[in-house]
Amino acid sequence: MRILFLSHSYPPIIGGVESHNCNLASHLKEISDVTVLANSKGKKALPFFLMYTFVRSFFAMTQHDVCLCGSGVLAPLGAVLKFFHPKKRFYCVTHGLDVTYAERSGFLPLIYRKINIPSLKRMDMLFMVGNPTVEEAVEQGVPRNKCVVIPNGVDSGELQEKHSRAELKSLLKTNLEDKKVILRLGRFVPHKGTSWFIKNVMPLLPDSVIFVAAGNRVSKNTAGDKDDYLLCEKIIKEKELKKRVFLLPSLPQKDLKILLNTVDLVVSPNIKVPGTMEGFGINVIEAGVCGRCVVASNLEGLADAIENGQNGILIEPENAEHWQKKIQAIFDAGDEFIEKFGNRAADYVEKHFSWDSIAKQFLDQMK
Repeated sequence: MRILFLSHSYPPIIGGVESHNCNLASHLKEISDVTVLANSKGKKALPFFLMYTFVRSFFAMTQHDVCLCGSGVLAPLGAVLKFFHPKKRFYCVTHGLDVTYAERSGFLPLIYRKINIPSLKRMDMLFMVGNPTVEEAVEQGVPRNKCVVIPNGVDSGELQEKHSRAELKSLLKTNLEDKKVILRLGRFVPHKGTSWFIKNVMPLLPDSVIFVAAGNRVSKNTAGDKDDYLLCEKIIKEKELKKRVFLLPSLPQKDLKILLNTVDLVVSPNIKVPGTMEGFGINVIEAGVCGRCVVASNLEGLADAIENGQNGILIEPENAEHWQKKIQAIFDAGDEFIEKFGNRAADYVEKHFSWDSIAKQFLDQMK
């Protein structure tokens, strides 16, 4: 089977969709014949990429059996190609924002609602990253029988590395003696709960606890989630947390690996925000495969990514007292407990979310 894989955004651009599509494409290539057409130049190049890709794909589909779109952004392109190649099969990976963006107000969401959602309905099958994405899609009128859940994957070889506490100290440029370090990895957007955690949970934790938030900022002109970074800075100043909270936007991959392999605890304190959602929660399985103990909100796609007690701990979202008590209990249990939990998490993630397994699920569904 020959697969034409289309991605509207691709490394070196950094992000969850970019990482997902790159890993999926590379692992599919190991087990099938795959041609990749991807935009690696960013959003400014997207209009040119769409025109170029349509022309390339129009002719390429005569020699391919399947077209796989890497996100709902490309669903209209897939729908048009399907019109000209009705005997070929067309699939689309569907993330949370691919569906929830249509629920927002404004001109662009209206266009998305009128064009992209109907285009998703025309696909032969939609590969949803989590069950909440399926429910959101069904509410938009997508037939449930077209939705198949295949979670994000993770490559342990890309993330697991040996790093020391000294490297973490050098990265944060602060004294870590007798300190516990909590990491929140993910974009600075409201539903990730970073600003909520800084405001509501950090003041309840002892001075020996340090919080690090690392991820990308969202540009002003980006359609989708809004930037939350400035609010985080404001809260840090208001709560006098400058010595305990560190914001690290646009961190190089080598430094992210230091964090993932040395911090004491990883949190995903997501909150409910209308018009957006956590489709899956790739960051928690990335942390798990690195042997980190993870605490996450029992919300949306995080509940798909975490098996409670196996590769993380799910707790009630937006309950600051509950968060404080759970984090304190984990630290009070000691380093041995944290290490054992992390080792169990790494084994669980490797077994259930390895890219080799995930790519095979995609291929099996497309046959």
